[in-house]
Amino acid sequence: MRKTDWIAVDWGTSHLRVWAIGVDGAVLDKAGSADGMGSLAQADFEPALLRLIDPWLGNDPTDVIACGMVGAKQGWVEAPYRPVPCKPGEATPITPATQDSRIRLHILPGVSQDSPADVMRGEETQTAGVIHENPQFDGILCLPGTHTKWIHISAEEIVSFRTAMTGELFALLSHHSVLRHSVGGEDFDRDAFDSAVAETLSRPERLAQSLFNIRAEGLLHNQSNAASKGRLSGLLIGAELAAAKPYWLGQQVLIGGAPALVALYERALQNQGVTCLTRDAETLTLAGLRLAHAKLTEAP
Repeated sequence: MRKTDWIAVDWGTSHLRVWAIGVDGAVLDKAGSADGMGSLAQADFEPALLRLIDPWLGNDPTDVIACGMVGAKQGWVEAPYRPVPCKPGEATPITPATQDSRIRLHILPGVSQDSPADVMRGEETQTAGVIHENPQFDGILCLPGTHTKWIHISAEEIVSFRTAMTGELFALLSHHSVLRHSVGGEDFDRDAFDSAVAETLSRPERLAQSLFNIRAEGLLHNQSNAASKGRLSGLLIGAELAAAKPYWLGQQVLIGGAPALVALYERALQNQGVTCLTRDAETLTLAGLRLAHAKLTEAP
């Protein structure tokens, strides 16, 4: 493998992802593990990182630029939030000391919003990637996931944002509620999804009742698990879209994330007449981390 120039890190609550980056900015290698912030004590962060990147290190210190929950209060070391409005591509990382002299760690700060209270870590780096790709972008960035972000971008700044716990609610209801008996398997009914999105977009106040209806339909009318799973996803995403309507109605929308999840949000919004741009999460994260590295190494 060609010599690693620096290392990019996306450290979430449940996963750690790393990339070896060459002098030309190309990805030379990548690795990942389940050593997310949520499973680590403070003393465990450096060993968890080294287990993945050790083969890429030489004798001289290598810059490691990290975003995400690694900078949370429960992370390796806290990187204070930057309040909105702010330009995410201009963030200054903190540089905590490390035990291993072969790495020089830089942790990017998250972003906060005072009212309504909200925070993000990692998504601001993806937002920086969007702005770097398209400095003229004026609209909404939707980043679906465990905690979906709706981010208003204007004049290369994060103006405001809102978070929806849709992904976490889907996981909790799928695995730890009575609905776990109804949504097993890998099949997914997209027609049921479409119908459920429309249902909660028009009547979000009925969400709690509609959720139990999934179980009853299975018991009384043999609704398939595929239809039940499609309805569960659609009801939750529809309720989210109802709450986020000021963010997407009449706006330019870009959706970034895992392809399967991006496709669901794109489908739901297209059914409302919204044409969306799409990007995968890794592309946006690496674009933001490359921008942070360029800023870190630029001549004074």
